[in-house]
Amino acid sequence: MTNFIPIFPLALVVYPDEQLNLHIFEPRYKQLVNECHAAGKPFGIPAVINNKVAELGTLVQIESIEKTYENGEMDIRTRGTQVFRILEMIPTIPDKLYGGAIVNYLDNEQQGNPELMNKVVEAIHELHRMLNVTKSFRSDTEALVSYDVAHHAGLSLEEEYEVLGLMKEIQRQEYLRRHLQKVMPIVAEMEKLKEKVKLNGHFKNLGGFPFNFE
Repeated sequence: MTNFIPIFPLALVVYPDEQLNLHIFEPRYKQLVNECHAAGKPFGIPAVINNKVAELGTLVQIESIEKTYENGEMDIRTRGTQVFRILEMIPTIPDKLYGGAIVNYLDNEQQGNPELMNKVVEAIHELHRMLNVTKSFRSDTEALVSYDVAHHAGLSLEEEYEVLGLMKEIQRQEYLRRHLQKVMPIVAEMEKLKEKVKLNGHFKNLGGFPFNFE
């Protein structure tokens, strides 16, 4: 089954159930938001990667318009719902400033491995400790899924998009586990290097080498 949706391409990845706050300032997207909000309809946010609209994105529902400015700009609160694949772009819609796309929605298997998820969350906490970063997740560890933590795992935009394309929770968990397993030793080495750099130029209390002149 295919559907037509208005789209708002952005250089980011939105995950299902993720809350995303946006400041809307372009005329075409002010029109899109006003019309979707009035009709209670969602719109799609496909990821823009390397200046190209990717085929995957996430449908989002407007939860509220938090503020409307005198010039019509808006602060809005949205939440992701489901992943879609673009089948055909519709750059212009009659009487509309914004474009759209014909999409289908992807089946998404939500059942993961709780033990693996715990390991992923523990690794992310350790990564944040190493980086001296403080972040909190929206749920207790037992309720977390990969979408809740993927933005906190130090992924690039391209890697976040790869996670979006995985339609099984167990696959997403394993992807994050492998990424963290790869990146954490690199971060650890960087931390050691930072400590060495800090020592440079400081007075050092070092014992001398015991030369024997006999």
